[in-house]
Amino acid sequence: MGETTRKPPGGASPIGSAVCAVVLVLGHLATGYCGLLAYTIEPDGPWDTDAGAYSGFAAGTGLAFALVFALLTWVFVKAEWLTRRWFVVPAVLALALGVRLLAVLATA
Repeated sequence: MGETTRKPPGGASPIGSAVCAVVLVLGHLATGYCGLLAYTIEPDGPWDTDAGAYSGFAAGTGLAFALVFALLTWVFVKAEWLTRRWFVVPAVLALALGVRLLAVLATA
């Protein structure tokens, strides 16, 4: 017969949860900064092709950060150190940066 394993009461350690939260918040701040750069870089005119390239690079980098931190969030949630609502931030950032990257690629 199969035995069921029971988890100890009390859940995850509060220190482990706090460390995970700090890591994710710092990562989301870096991702948000890339998004800020991607959205604020605008070309001066039709001759300014560098601005579009810089904006696309910032959006691509931010999108990569968002995906990395979404995977890290998945690990932390799977380990039950954090709750599922932590998936909202990387999802919103990835959506915003994906839209910006598509807009930059469409104008190139």
